[in-house]
Amino acid sequence: MFGIKFFIILSYLLITLLIGILANKFTKNTLSDYFLANRSVKWIALCFTMAATNFSAFCIFGFSGAGYSIGYAYYPNMSFGNGIAALTIYLIGFRAWQISKKYGVITPPEFIQVRFNNTFLRVVYLAVMVIFTVPYLAIQPIGGGYALNKLLGIPYFWGAALITVFIVIYVFLGGMRGVVWSDILQGTMMLTFMILVLFMISRALGGFEGANLAVFNSTPELFSRPGLNNGFPMKVWFSFLVLWFTAYAMLPQLFQRFFIAKDRDALQMTMILYPVITGVLFFLPVSIGVLGHTVFPDLIGKSADSIVPMMVDRFLPGWLGAVVIAGAIAALMSTADSMLLTLSSMFTRDIYEVVLKKKQEKDIWVGKIIVIVLAGLGLLIAYKPPATILKIASQTITGLAVLFPVTLAAMYLRKTNPWTCIVSILAGELLLILYYFKMLPTFGFLPIVPILVVSSLIVVVGNFLFPYEGTTIIDLFAGSNSSKKILWFAVFTILFILSCDFWGWGSAKPLFAGLPWWIWYFFGLNGLLVIAMIVFVKTFWNRETQEI
Repeated sequence: MFGIKFFIILSYLLITLLIGILANKFTKNTLSDYFLANRSVKWIALCFTMAATNFSAFCIFGFSGAGYSIGYAYYPNMSFGNGIAALTIYLIGFRAWQISKKYGVITPPEFIQVRFNNTFLRVVYLAVMVIFTVPYLAIQPIGGGYALNKLLGIPYFWGAALITVFIVIYVFLGGMRGVVWSDILQGTMMLTFMILVLFMISRALGGFEGANLAVFNSTPELFSRPGLNNGFPMKVWFSFLVLWFTAYAMLPQLFQRFFIAKDRDALQMTMILYPVITGVLFFLPVSIGVLGHTVFPDLIGKSADSIVPMMVDRFLPGWLGAVVIAGAIAALMSTADSMLLTLSSMFTRDIYEVVLKKKQEKDIWVGKIIVIVLAGLGLLIAYKPPATILKIASQTITGLAVLFPVTLAAMYLRKTNPWTCIVSILAGELLLILYYFKMLPTFGFLPIVPILVVSSLIVVVGNFLFPYEGTTIIDLFAGSNSSKKILWFAVFTILFILSCDFWGWGSAKPLFAGLPWWIWYFFGLNGLLVIAMIVFVKTFWNRETQEI
């Protein structure tokens, strides 16, 4: 049986390698083509690559571990929080796409340079993205090591190294085009196989409703909020919603995805479909984690991150388990490849060219070498994971979310002072360090809430007191209707408030399919969000004149 499992996993890895080889034949030896696929990605491919890039090992292993440790409370916060975060595709992504096309921007820090004409701000912005993305990159080989260890018995680190090698090869060969093509494959595999594994596990446990009722009878806290061991109190719930919204576009691999869109339609369709994908996909690993309590009741800490491969190994035939784990590996590879490519582009464009004053107009060999170096660094961190996948992801994403006020100001405040932006970023990261060492009170919230308050105030007050004339003033608002903007702001704010449903807290009794009523409430709320986005696109975004 080992031979069949190994053959299935190896076959999948070789397919990704073939995609890289094929993409290499279409990739030109220019920075724009290697890093941005020549800005030609249509809406289907863009939607797949945005989703697959964001749904990493954190999604499969971290979500299932959180479902095991906290319960169903983790699902609606993540699905709705990430779903409504797709609004930043309009708030930030559309404007970033316009600017990138006009000025030939390749990286997020380069966008900041064009907007503010300040190299020091660009370097600070770059440093934050690199410092907080590399640990997030390490999550991917961690997940791969867990998966191959449980499935094939391969030692954890060698499994992580094997996954890393294949990622490096197809990124090295195919660039962004290879990454996008592989994301389509990996995204399809991830969704299909996670549905399959939940179905098979539920059937083995007596059906989905029966399995849920069994868990409820033994551990009812998993069906209520704040969840098991008070894991998700209201202030933490609110904090995570804020975190997902502000951090989504600040993940450099997602920010750069805005630049690769072929047209506005690609961005619009991605925004509409994104909450649909999060609503379906995020439910799967959380449910598997909850159901895992009936089989493995005593997992503690980092061991909960392995609940998916453990359940697969227990309940699925060996060959089918290998297929499913290949889907989980696809999830982490689709994120790791994007991170490597984006970090490589920033080192090439923002460090090699700007800091070191070297020109790389056509030859992309520097970026390819950096892919290898960064992959090695991520693997080094993965050698001995410093914490659970959930904890690593939450801390690194918080560091990136600090950039949100400055980025939003770049889009909407015409005379923003770049030096005020620098102070905002540095103050936010200093606060994060102080919170990490528990030197400041959070008043029950996650650190992101007070950090964003302080960082935003610095930008707004600084913009008022020290308006700056030396930046590039980009007119993105010609012909826009302020009253309609206020109306739509109110609509989405109401939906956000409804997601903080304090009246549903403490309720745990299963309703239908063994799920509590508040889960069904969030299914409906997610549907309303999708409808609101469709109407928003058709009645406002399409009619808003946007000129640079």
